Amino acid sequence: MVTHIEHDVVTNVETERANALKTFTFDALPLQLGGSFGPVTLAYETWGTLNAAADNVVLITHALTGNTHAHDAERPHDTRVAWWNPLIGPGRFFDTSRYFVVCSNVLGGCYGSTGPSSLDPVSGQPYGMRFPVVTIRDMVRAQRRLIEHVGGRRIAMVAGGSIGGQQALEWAVAYPELVDRVIVVAATAALTAQAVAFSEVQRQAILSDPRWQQGNYAPGEGPEAGLAIARMLAMITYQSEESMEMRFARREARRVDIASPGGYADLGKRFDVEGYLYYQGNALVQRFDANSYLYISRAMDLYDVSEGYASLEAALRRVRSTALFIGIRSDFLFPAARVRWLAEQVSAVGGDATYVELDSPHGHDAFLKEWEQMNDALNTMK
Repeated sequence: MVTHIEHDVVTNVETERANALKTFTFDALPLQLGGSFGPVTLAYETWGTLNAAADNVVLITHALTGNTHAHDAERPHDTRVAWWNPLIGPGRFFDTSRYFVVCSNVLGGCYGSTGPSSLDPVSGQPYGMRFPVVTIRDMVRAQRRLIEHVGGRRIAMVAGGSIGGQQALEWAVAYPELVDRVIVVAATAALTAQAVAFSEVQRQAILSDPRWQQGNYAPGEGPEAGLAIARMLAMITYQSEESMEMRFARREARRVDIASPGGYADLGKRFDVEGYLYYQGNALVQRFDANSYLYISRAMDLYDVSEGYASLEAALRRVRSTALFIGIRSDFLFPAARVRWLAEQVSAVGGDATYVELDSPHGHDAFLKEWEQMNDALNTMK
Protein backbone atom coordinates (compact mmCIF):
# COMPACT_ATOMS: atom_id res chain seq x y z
CA MET A 1 0.00 0.00 0.00
CA VAL A 2 1.34 3.40 -0.93
CA THR A 3 1.21 6.18 1.60
CA HIS A 4 2.38 9.73 1.72
CA ILE A 5 4.98 11.86 3.36
CA GLU A 6 3.92 15.35 2.38
CA HIS A 7 5.08 16.64 -0.15
CA ASP A 8 8.23 15.13 -1.49
CA VAL A 9 8.65 11.46 -0.58
CA VAL A 10 6.49 8.46 -1.43
CA THR A 11 7.12 5.16 0.29
CA ASN A 12 5.56 1.83 1.23
CA VAL A 13 3.92 1.17 4.57
CA GLU A 14 3.12 -2.39 5.55
CA THR A 15 0.05 -3.85 7.15
CA GLU A 16 0.60 -2.66 10.72
CA ARG A 17 -0.52 0.83 9.68
CA ALA A 18 -3.81 -0.56 8.38
CA ASN A 19 -4.22 -2.37 11.67
CA ALA A 20 -3.58 0.87 13.60
CA LEU A 21 -6.16 2.87 11.64
CA LYS A 22 -9.39 3.47 13.55
CA THR A 23 -12.66 5.10 12.48
CA PHE A 24 -15.36 7.09 14.21
CA THR A 25 -18.76 7.78 12.64
CA PHE A 26 -21.37 10.30 13.75
CA ASP A 27 -24.75 11.21 12.34
CA ALA A 28 -24.41 14.75 10.98
CA LEU A 29 -22.25 17.88 10.95
CA PRO A 30 -23.60 21.44 10.55
CA LEU A 31 -21.66 23.10 7.72
CA GLN A 32 -20.22 26.59 7.70
CA LEU A 33 -21.69 27.35 4.26
CA GLY A 34 -25.14 26.15 5.27
CA GLY A 35 -27.07 22.95 5.84
CA SER A 36 -25.68 19.82 7.39
CA PHE A 37 -24.04 16.67 6.13
CA GLY A 38 -23.91 13.13 7.39
CA PRO A 39 -23.14 10.51 8.27
CA VAL A 40 -19.50 11.50 8.75
CA THR A 41 -16.66 9.06 9.32
CA LEU A 42 -13.21 10.20 10.44
CA ALA A 43 -10.22 7.88 10.18
CA TYR A 44 -7.54 8.40 12.80
CA GLU A 45 -4.50 6.97 14.54
CA THR A 46 -3.35 7.40 18.13
CA TRP A 47 -0.12 6.98 20.06
CA GLY A 48 0.33 7.11 23.83
CA THR A 49 -2.34 6.90 26.53
CA LEU A 50 -5.08 9.26 27.67
CA ASN A 51 -4.47 10.24 31.29
CA ALA A 52 -7.03 10.14 34.10
CA ALA A 53 -7.74 13.86 33.78
CA ALA A 54 -8.24 13.45 29.99
CA ASP A 55 -6.24 16.64 29.44
CA ASN A 56 -3.10 15.33 27.72
CA VAL A 57 -4.46 15.14 24.16
CA VAL A 58 -2.22 16.38 21.35
CA LEU A 59 -3.95 16.77 17.99
CA ILE A 60 -1.70 16.66 14.92
CA THR A 61 -3.26 18.08 11.74
CA HIS A 62 -1.97 17.06 8.32
CA ALA A 63 -1.27 18.96 5.12
CA LEU A 64 -3.12 18.93 1.78
CA THR A 65 -2.62 15.35 0.58
CA GLY A 66 -1.57 13.99 3.95
CA ASN A 67 -2.91 11.13 6.01
CA THR A 68 -3.20 9.90 9.59
CA HIS A 69 0.27 8.37 9.69
CA ALA A 70 2.24 11.14 11.37
CA HIS A 71 4.24 8.63 13.42
CA ASP A 72 5.32 5.01 13.08
CA ALA A 73 6.00 3.41 16.45
CA GLU A 74 7.53 0.33 14.79
CA ARG A 75 10.07 2.42 12.85
CA PRO A 76 10.37 5.64 14.86
CA HIS A 77 13.70 6.67 13.32
CA ASP A 78 12.67 6.20 9.68
CA THR A 79 11.78 9.55 8.14
CA ARG A 80 10.37 7.89 5.02
CA VAL A 81 7.42 6.09 6.57
CA ALA A 82 5.60 8.76 8.59
CA TRP A 83 5.47 12.43 7.84
CA TRP A 84 6.38 13.87 11.30
CA ASN A 85 8.10 10.75 12.62
CA PRO A 86 11.18 12.49 14.08
CA LEU A 87 9.03 14.80 16.23
CA ILE A 88 6.71 12.22 17.80
CA GLY A 89 7.54 9.45 20.25
CA PRO A 90 8.90 8.85 23.76
CA GLY A 91 11.20 11.68 24.82
CA ARG A 92 10.51 13.74 21.70
CA PHE A 93 8.64 17.03 21.61
CA PHE A 94 5.31 15.30 21.06
CA ASP A 95 6.17 12.85 23.83
CA THR A 96 4.00 9.74 23.61
CA SER A 97 5.03 8.72 27.14
CA ARG A 98 3.38 11.95 28.33
CA TYR A 99 0.75 12.81 25.73
CA PHE A 100 -2.08 11.03 23.95
CA VAL A 101 -1.34 11.94 20.34
CA VAL A 102 -4.16 11.86 17.78
CA CYS A 103 -3.98 12.42 14.02
CA SER A 104 -7.09 12.22 11.85
CA ASN A 105 -7.67 12.32 8.13
CA VAL A 106 -9.64 15.47 7.32
CA LEU A 107 -13.28 15.60 6.29
CA GLY A 108 -13.19 15.49 2.49
CA GLY A 109 -10.11 13.28 2.41
CA CYS A 110 -9.55 9.89 0.85
CA TYR A 111 -7.58 8.05 3.53
CA GLY A 112 -10.54 6.65 5.43
CA SER A 113 -12.51 9.79 6.25
CA THR A 114 -15.74 10.68 4.46
CA GLY A 115 -15.01 12.44 1.19
CA PRO A 116 -16.10 12.59 -2.45
CA SER A 117 -14.98 9.00 -3.09
CA SER A 118 -17.05 7.67 -0.18
CA LEU A 119 -20.29 5.87 -0.90
CA ASP A 120 -23.48 7.86 -0.42
CA PRO A 121 -25.63 5.59 1.81
CA VAL A 122 -28.74 6.71 -0.07
CA SER A 123 -27.61 5.96 -3.62
CA GLY A 124 -24.87 3.45 -2.93
CA GLN A 125 -22.64 5.39 -5.35
CA PRO A 126 -19.64 7.62 -4.64
CA TYR A 127 -20.65 11.16 -3.74
CA GLY A 128 -18.44 12.69 -6.41
CA MET A 129 -19.37 16.33 -6.90
CA ARG A 130 -22.55 15.85 -4.86
CA PHE A 131 -20.26 16.05 -1.84
CA PRO A 132 -20.81 19.43 -0.15
CA VAL A 133 -18.21 22.20 -0.19
CA VAL A 134 -16.46 21.91 3.16
CA THR A 135 -14.25 24.43 4.94
CA ILE A 136 -11.41 24.41 7.44
CA ARG A 137 -13.97 25.29 10.10
CA ASP A 138 -16.01 22.21 9.16
CA MET A 139 -12.90 20.04 9.37
CA VAL A 140 -12.15 21.39 12.84
CA ARG A 141 -15.75 20.90 14.00
CA ALA A 142 -15.52 17.28 12.91
CA GLN A 143 -12.22 16.90 14.76
CA ARG A 144 -13.92 18.33 17.86
CA ARG A 145 -16.41 15.46 17.69
CA LEU A 146 -13.50 13.02 17.38
CA ILE A 147 -11.76 14.41 20.45
CA GLU A 148 -14.98 13.95 22.42
CA HIS A 149 -15.22 10.39 21.09
CA VAL A 150 -11.72 9.42 22.27
CA GLY A 151 -12.48 10.87 25.70
CA GLY A 152 -10.48 14.08 25.61
CA ARG A 153 -11.72 16.85 27.90
CA ARG A 154 -8.92 19.29 27.18
CA ILE A 155 -6.30 19.57 24.45
CA ALA A 156 -2.72 20.12 25.52
CA MET A 157 -1.63 21.07 21.99
CA VAL A 158 -2.85 21.34 18.42
CA ALA A 159 -0.08 21.42 15.82
CA GLY A 160 0.14 21.30 12.05
CA GLY A 161 1.72 22.80 8.96
CA SER A 162 0.30 24.33 5.78
CA ILE A 163 -3.44 23.55 5.65
CA GLY A 164 -2.77 21.74 8.93
CA GLY A 165 -1.54 25.06 10.30
CA GLN A 166 -4.81 26.67 9.23
CA GLN A 167 -6.64 23.99 11.19
CA ALA A 168 -4.46 24.62 14.24
CA LEU A 169 -5.20 28.35 14.08
CA GLU A 170 -8.92 27.67 13.70
CA TRP A 171 -8.85 25.45 16.78
CA ALA A 172 -7.34 28.29 18.83
CA VAL A 173 -10.03 30.74 17.67
CA ALA A 174 -13.06 28.44 17.63
CA TYR A 175 -12.36 26.58 20.90
CA PRO A 176 -10.23 28.91 23.06
CA GLU A 177 -11.45 27.29 26.25
CA LEU A 178 -10.21 23.83 25.21
CA VAL A 179 -6.70 24.35 23.80
CA ASP A 180 -3.68 25.06 26.01
CA ARG A 181 -1.09 25.47 23.25
CA VAL A 182 -1.29 25.86 19.50
CA ILE A 183 1.50 25.49 16.94
CA VAL A 184 0.86 27.08 13.54
CA VAL A 185 3.54 26.10 11.03
CA ALA A 186 3.87 27.70 7.59
CA ALA A 187 0.29 29.01 7.60
CA THR A 188 -1.43 32.38 7.75
CA ALA A 189 -4.83 33.88 8.51
CA ALA A 190 -5.78 33.65 4.83
CA LEU A 191 -4.07 32.76 1.57
CA THR A 192 -2.66 35.44 -0.69
CA ALA A 193 -4.18 36.05 -4.12
CA GLN A 194 -1.09 34.47 -5.67
CA ALA A 195 -1.54 31.27 -3.65
CA VAL A 196 -5.25 31.09 -4.59
CA ALA A 197 -4.24 31.53 -8.23
CA PHE A 198 -1.84 28.58 -8.05
CA SER A 199 -4.59 26.45 -6.47
CA GLU A 200 -7.09 27.35 -9.16
CA VAL A 201 -4.73 26.41 -11.97
CA GLN A 202 -4.22 23.04 -10.26
CA ARG A 203 -7.97 22.46 -10.07
CA GLN A 204 -8.46 23.49 -13.69
CA ALA A 205 -5.90 20.90 -14.75
CA ILE A 206 -8.12 18.25 -13.14
CA LEU A 207 -11.41 19.68 -14.40
CA SER A 208 -10.09 19.95 -17.97
CA ASP A 209 -9.08 16.30 -18.16
CA PRO A 210 -11.77 14.45 -20.20
CA ARG A 211 -11.52 11.53 -17.78
CA TRP A 212 -12.78 13.71 -14.94
CA GLN A 213 -16.32 13.13 -16.31
CA GLN A 214 -17.94 15.80 -14.12
CA GLY A 215 -16.51 13.99 -11.11
CA ASN A 216 -18.35 10.74 -11.84
CA TYR A 217 -15.35 8.60 -12.76
CA ALA A 218 -15.09 4.99 -11.64
CA PRO A 219 -12.31 3.97 -9.22
CA GLY A 220 -9.05 3.72 -11.12
CA GLU A 221 -10.50 5.50 -14.16
CA GLY A 222 -10.19 9.12 -13.06
CA PRO A 223 -8.35 12.15 -14.47
CA GLU A 224 -4.83 10.84 -13.99
CA ALA A 225 -3.13 13.36 -16.29
CA GLY A 226 -4.99 16.30 -14.77
CA LEU A 227 -4.22 15.24 -11.20
CA ALA A 228 -0.56 14.61 -12.05
CA ILE A 229 -0.22 18.07 -13.63
CA ALA A 230 -1.92 19.63 -10.60
CA ARG A 231 0.64 17.93 -8.40
CA MET A 232 3.50 19.09 -10.61
CA LEU A 233 2.45 22.70 -10.20
CA ALA A 234 1.91 22.24 -6.48
CA MET A 235 5.40 20.79 -6.08
CA ILE A 236 6.85 23.97 -7.58
CA THR A 237 5.05 26.04 -4.94
CA TYR A 238 6.40 23.79 -2.17
CA GLN A 239 9.99 24.42 -3.28
CA SER A 240 12.00 27.61 -3.69
CA GLU A 241 14.23 28.85 -6.48
CA GLU A 242 17.16 28.31 -4.12
CA SER A 243 16.29 24.68 -3.41
CA MET A 244 15.57 23.87 -7.05
CA GLU A 245 18.94 25.25 -8.10
CA MET A 246 20.62 23.22 -5.36
CA ARG A 247 18.87 20.01 -6.35
CA PHE A 248 18.55 20.26 -10.11
CA ALA A 249 20.07 23.38 -11.68
CA ARG A 250 20.01 22.76 -15.44
CA ARG A 251 21.29 19.20 -15.28
CA GLU A 252 20.04 16.68 -17.80
CA ALA A 253 17.61 14.07 -16.49
CA ARG A 254 19.18 11.17 -14.67
CA ARG A 255 16.14 9.07 -15.59
CA VAL A 256 14.20 9.26 -18.83
CA ASP A 257 12.04 6.20 -18.19
CA ILE A 258 9.43 8.20 -16.25
CA ALA A 259 6.55 9.11 -18.53
CA SER A 260 5.17 12.62 -18.61
CA PRO A 261 1.50 12.86 -17.52
CA GLY A 262 0.42 13.43 -21.10
CA GLY A 263 2.56 10.58 -22.37
CA TYR A 264 4.21 12.73 -25.02
CA ALA A 265 7.77 12.45 -26.27
CA ASP A 266 10.36 14.92 -25.03
CA LEU A 267 11.16 17.94 -27.17
CA GLY A 268 14.89 17.57 -27.22
CA LYS A 269 16.68 16.64 -24.04
CA ARG A 270 14.87 16.27 -20.72
CA PHE A 271 15.99 18.29 -17.70
CA ASP A 272 16.39 16.65 -14.32
CA VAL A 273 13.74 18.90 -12.75
CA GLU A 274 11.22 17.73 -15.36
CA GLY A 275 11.78 14.09 -14.48
CA TYR A 276 11.32 14.95 -10.80
CA LEU A 277 7.99 16.63 -11.49
CA TYR A 278 6.80 13.73 -13.65
CA TYR A 279 7.68 11.30 -10.86
CA GLN A 280 5.86 13.32 -8.21
CA GLY A 281 2.79 13.76 -10.40
CA ASN A 282 2.57 10.09 -11.29
CA ALA A 283 3.12 9.06 -7.66
CA LEU A 284 0.19 11.15 -6.42
CA VAL A 285 -2.13 9.56 -8.96
CA GLN A 286 -1.44 6.16 -7.37
CA ARG A 287 -2.56 7.23 -3.91
CA PHE A 288 -4.96 10.16 -4.02
CA ASP A 289 -8.44 10.95 -5.25
CA ALA A 290 -8.78 13.82 -7.73
CA ASN A 291 -12.12 15.00 -6.32
CA SER A 292 -10.65 15.12 -2.81
CA TYR A 293 -7.88 17.28 -4.24
CA LEU A 294 -10.50 19.69 -5.58
CA TYR A 295 -12.38 19.93 -2.30
CA ILE A 296 -9.45 20.13 0.10
CA SER A 297 -7.51 22.66 -1.95
CA ARG A 298 -10.65 24.79 -2.16
CA ALA A 299 -11.08 24.62 1.61
CA MET A 300 -7.54 25.96 1.94
CA ASP A 301 -8.37 28.84 -0.42
CA LEU A 302 -11.65 29.69 1.29
CA TYR A 303 -10.16 29.89 4.77
CA ASP A 304 -10.19 33.28 6.43
CA VAL A 305 -9.89 33.11 10.21
CA SER A 306 -11.82 36.38 10.55
CA GLU A 307 -14.93 35.14 8.72
CA GLY A 308 -17.97 35.36 10.98
CA TYR A 309 -16.30 37.84 13.34
CA ALA A 310 -16.41 41.63 13.36
CA SER A 311 -12.76 41.85 12.29
CA LEU A 312 -9.50 39.95 12.23
CA GLU A 313 -8.66 41.53 15.58
CA ALA A 314 -11.93 40.28 17.03
CA ALA A 315 -11.16 36.75 15.86
CA LEU A 316 -7.61 36.77 17.18
CA ARG A 317 -8.72 38.27 20.49
CA ARG A 318 -10.43 34.95 21.17
CA VAL A 319 -7.09 33.10 21.28
CA ARG A 320 -6.27 32.03 24.84
CA SER A 321 -3.70 29.38 23.94
CA THR A 322 0.01 29.91 24.17
CA ALA A 323 0.72 30.22 20.46
CA LEU A 324 3.84 29.42 18.46
CA PHE A 325 4.03 30.54 14.84
CA ILE A 326 6.77 29.01 12.69
CA GLY A 327 7.64 30.61 9.36
CA ILE A 328 10.14 29.53 6.71
CA ARG A 329 12.59 32.00 5.21
CA SER A 330 12.24 30.72 1.64
CA ASP A 331 8.49 29.91 1.65
CA PHE A 332 6.59 31.84 -1.00
CA LEU A 333 3.33 29.89 -0.67
CA PHE A 334 2.89 31.08 2.94
CA PRO A 335 5.53 33.86 3.13
CA ALA A 336 7.44 34.11 6.39
CA ALA A 337 6.66 37.82 6.67
CA ARG A 338 2.95 37.06 6.75
CA VAL A 339 3.36 34.32 9.37
CA ARG A 340 5.39 36.76 11.49
CA TRP A 341 2.74 39.46 11.00
CA LEU A 342 0.03 37.07 12.20
CA ALA A 343 2.00 36.32 15.36
CA GLU A 344 2.42 40.05 15.94
CA GLN A 345 -1.33 40.59 15.55
CA VAL A 346 -2.09 37.94 18.16
CA SER A 347 0.36 39.65 20.52
CA ALA A 348 -1.10 43.07 19.74
CA VAL A 349 -4.56 42.03 20.95
CA GLY A 350 -3.19 40.58 24.17
CA GLY A 351 -2.33 37.02 23.17
CA ASP A 352 0.75 35.03 24.14
CA ALA A 353 2.41 34.51 20.76
CA THR A 354 5.97 33.70 19.72
CA TYR A 355 7.39 33.69 16.20
CA VAL A 356 10.30 31.49 15.11
CA GLU A 357 11.68 31.28 11.58
CA LEU A 358 13.35 28.29 9.97
CA ASP A 359 16.45 29.42 8.10
CA SER A 360 16.04 26.94 5.28
CA PRO A 361 16.39 27.00 1.50
CA HIS A 362 13.76 24.28 1.11
CA GLY A 363 10.71 26.50 0.77
CA HIS A 364 7.31 25.50 2.11
CA ASP A 365 8.43 21.88 2.49
CA ALA A 366 11.04 22.76 5.11
CA PHE A 367 8.69 21.83 7.95
CA LEU A 368 8.87 18.25 6.62
CA LYS A 369 12.64 18.18 6.17
CA GLU A 370 14.44 20.42 8.65
CA TRP A 371 14.09 18.17 11.68
CA GLU A 372 16.75 19.78 13.86
CA GLN A 373 15.44 23.29 13.20
CA MET A 374 11.85 22.15 13.72
CA ASN A 375 12.75 20.55 17.02
CA ASP A 376 14.59 23.67 18.17
CA ALA A 377 11.61 25.85 17.16
CA LEU A 378 9.11 23.63 18.96
CA ASN A 379 11.21 23.60 22.10
CA THR A 380 10.89 27.36 22.42
CA MET A 381 7.47 26.51 23.88
CA LYS A 382 8.92 24.46 26.75
